[in-house]
Formats: sequence, structure tokens, C-alpha cells
Amino acid sequence: MSDLTPDDKAPGLHVSASPVYRRHDDPARWSTTPSERPSGSYTCGGCGKSDTASGAGNVRALVDDYTANHGPAHKRTGR
Repeated sequence: MSDLTPDDKAPGLHVSASPVYRRHDDPARWSTTPSERPSGSYTCGGCGKSDTASGAGNVRALVDDYTANHGPAHKRTGR
């Protein structure tokens, strides 16, 4: 699998998290907590800003920031 981390040549948003589902014989299979914290990063193709985050709340804020201020937001008129 190729590296999906956004950069200047391939801007965008990337979020990853391990699945919650586990093997049927795993004693932790009933846990709703993923084994790893989610992480995310973006590089804006419009202004070049980049940012990273780790943890559910921080990744959610990163996605909201990207959606509201970068990426598709740069295609809106008036920006």
C-alpha cells in the first residue's frame, strides 16, 4: 500500500484508525475502544497549510478545520 500522507504534490485529508472489530477468540472483543488512537493529517492545496492530530476529539477538530477553512473551502467564491 502506498503512503497516503498528504503533501504539496498530493494535497488532501487523510484520517486513519484501527478497526474496533476483533477476532472471535479475543478477550477484548467486547471493548468499544480501538487498540490505537485515530490519527489524521491534511495539506491544503489552496494555501499550503498542513496540520496533524491524534485522538478522537483532536481528529474531529482537524476534519472540521479542513472542511471549513481549507481544501473545498478554497473553491468557494470570495476566497
